[in-house]
Amino acid sequence: MPLHIMSEAERCYQCKKPKCQEGCPVHTPIPEIIKLFREHNLMKAGEILFRNNPLSVICSEVCNHAKQCAGNCIRGKKDSPVHFSSIENYISEMYLDRMQVKIPELKHDKRVAVIGAGPAGLTVAVLLALEGYPVTIFEWKSKIGGLLQYGIPEFRLPKSVLERFEARLTEMGIQIRLNATIGTVLMIDNLFRDDYKAIFIGTGAEKPRSLGIKGESFGNVHFALNYLANPKAHHLGNKVAVIGVGNAAMDVARTALRNGTKEVVLYAMGKEIAASSSEVAYAKLDGAEIETGMQIQEITERGPVFKRTIYDENDKIIGTEDELIQTEADSTIIAISQVPRGKLVRTTSGLTAAENGLLIVDENYMTTREGVFAAGDVITGAKTVVHAVEGAKQAALSMINYMNNN
Repeated sequence: MPLHIMSEAERCYQCKKPKCQEGCPVHTPIPEIIKLFREHNLMKAGEILFRNNPLSVICSEVCNHAKQCAGNCIRGKKDSPVHFSSIENYISEMYLDRMQVKIPELKHDKRVAVIGAGPAGLTVAVLLALEGYPVTIFEWKSKIGGLLQYGIPEFRLPKSVLERFEARLTEMGIQIRLNATIGTVLMIDNLFRDDYKAIFIGTGAEKPRSLGIKGESFGNVHFALNYLANPKAHHLGNKVAVIGVGNAAMDVARTALRNGTKEVVLYAMGKEIAASSSEVAYAKLDGAEIETGMQIQEITERGPVFKRTIYDENDKIIGTEDELIQTEADSTIIAISQVPRGKLVRTTSGLTAAENGLLIVDENYMTTREGVFAAGDVITGAKTVVHAVEGAKQAALSMINYMNNN
C-alpha cells in the first residue's frame, strides 16, 4: 500500500459534521470509509463505496475533487485538505476485482430495461440488480461507458477499468445488448410488450454543441467529442486551436500534444476558466497555452478569427472590440459542451422533450410516458459523472417504488 495514502488517511480529523461529505454530490460517507481504511477493513469499505456509488472507482479518478470533497475539507482551511480521492481509488480498485456481490432472489415479474450504458444507465442497472430485479442494458455503441469510454482520454481513465466493470455487471446477472438502438428497430412499446415493467433512459448528451458560425464545416475543423473518440484517426498538424476551456477542452489539448501536435492554444471568451484547477495545471504542464478574452467570430482555413472581449469594472463582458484577429492554426477543435441527440428523443413513443432536446421528467424522474424514467445528462444537459450518478440513484429509488405499487 503506498505510504502517502496511509498518511492521508491519518490526517483526517473524523469530523462529526463532515463538510467533505456534504460537498460530495452523492454524499459518500468519507469519515466512515477512512476509519475502515485505517483499520485495514478494506472489503467493508469497498462494499459501502460501491453500494453508495457503483462508479466510485471512476469518480475517484475524474471528479472535480477540488470543488467537492477536498474543497470542503475542514483541514484545508489552514492546511492542505485530505485528498480522499486517492484513498477512495485505492479501495475501489481493490474491491472491483475482489467483490462477491450477493444478489437476492430475482423478481422475475419485474423486468427492467436500461437504455444507454453511460454513467447514469450503469448506476441504475447496478442498483436495481442489487435489489433483485432482472436488468437488460441496451447500448447503441459497441462498448459500454458512454462518455467514459469515448470522451475521456486513456491517461485520465484507463479503459481497462471499464472492461473489469463490465465483467462484474455480467457476474451480477445484468444482461448487456451492445449495438442495439431503441427507437429504430426496437421501440419503447416493444419493451413493454415483452413484459419490462419499468424502463430507464440514460442516453446522455453525446452530440457536440455547435458554435453556429461560418467555417465549422471545413475539413480542418473538428468537434471535441469526435476527436476524443478516436484521436489517431485525426491528422491535426503542428498547431491546434481549441475553442473552449472546460475539462473536455483540456482533454483535447493534452491528447493532441501526446499525438504529435507541437503547439496547442485554448481560447476563452471571458476571464473565467470552466475546467477544474487540476486539469488546467496538467494541461499547462503538458505545454498547452490559454488565451482569455477572445470571442470567436468565424473559422477560416487559416484558423479561428476573434474579437477581443470588453469588460466593465466588475469583469462582466459588455461587448467586443471592432478589430478582427486572424489566428494561425493547422486545425481547430470546438469544445463547448454537448447536447442530447434530440431527434432520437423526439421519435421515442410517448415521450416529450423540451426545445433543447432534453427529456422532461417529474419530481420522481418519470418522463411523460408512464413507467419510463430518465436521469443524467439527457434531462440536465452536460454535467459531471458524479452528478449523473446522483440523479440515477434517485431515479432507481423511484423505479423501485413504482414497480412495488404496480
